[in-house]
Amino acid sequence: MLPVAELKGLTPRDLNARILTSTQPLLLRGLVAHWPMVRAAQQSQQAASDYLLRFYGNTPVVAMLGPPEIRGRFFYNDDISGFNFRPVHAPLQGVLAELEAHRADAEPPAIYVGSTTIDAVLPGFRAENDVDLQGREPLASIWIGNRTRIAAHYDAPDNLACVTAGRRRFTLFPPDQLRNLYVGPLDLTPAGQPISLVDLHDPDFTRFPRFREALEHAQVAEMEPGDALFLPSMWWHHVEALEPFNVLVNYWWRQSPHYADTPTNALMYAIATIRDLPPAQRDAWRELFRHYVFEADDDTAAHIPPASRRMLAPLTEDMTRAVRAQLIKRLNR
Repeated sequence: MLPVAELKGLTPRDLNARILTSTQPLLLRGLVAHWPMVRAAQQSQQAASDYLLRFYGNTPVVAMLGPPEIRGRFFYNDDISGFNFRPVHAPLQGVLAELEAHRADAEPPAIYVGSTTIDAVLPGFRAENDVDLQGREPLASIWIGNRTRIAAHYDAPDNLACVTAGRRRFTLFPPDQLRNLYVGPLDLTPAGQPISLVDLHDPDFTRFPRFREALEHAQVAEMEPGDALFLPSMWWHHVEALEPFNVLVNYWWRQSPHYADTPTNALMYAIATIRDLPPAQRDAWRELFRHYVFEADDDTAAHIPPASRRMLAPLTEDMTRAVRAQLIKRLNR
């Protein structure tokens, strides 16, 4: 595995289109080292907890709890019919107290607050800890827990992940390694995204032989407090929190318009409607998708008068909504 390419000496003001639209991951050393949250965490876990609670009201957070024997690996149960953890709603101060109580345990229970919207739960936090994403309007989330492991998965948005307490290791796989990652169910997932079934710490190469090839293409980012990682859309990432107390802030944004639906919906419906067709019909639909989607260009609808191209023209918000309404009507027949 190769290290992720690094850029050093940047400040949030240095984030530009070259970085924020990169198709390769970038490790931005020390990008948010000046944040008060980072400085508090460098003092102590208690100082970091106190800093977070300055902004907290009474909105419960969702914490995932797993027994000590899962060793921080949030995953499926043995037959992939459910999961090896349970979600609970709890006040943030209770979660932070549990993390402190189990800090010295050799085998602590796994505690993980994932993807919690900062503005909803910690209003005012971003006034002191934030980055300028050049006019983008991201979803900002916070992740809090002890030593945890999240299996390789992808996210459709671009991602800027900032370590503010503890250390993290991201192991990244490019999108073209999908076949070698042995992905689990699409419609039963631990946190909304399909995940690799391979245990990165103990890969079973008899069961998952192609994972060796995935490892040949992997990149690794070892992150310290204040470091940030730019993760392009659709890159698979296995995430490990390496200390008894870890906090990460991340920003998600899409390069598509805000009114566009997620392509995941198209994938799932294509599976339901195309995958099991006879081979000749699948080939015909492959050609339609190639022509109208994956290789669409100015010539695709050049033979149609511009005013009549409708959804074959560059999509506007109104046309996108009209297409969605038509699709919903068809689905509800």
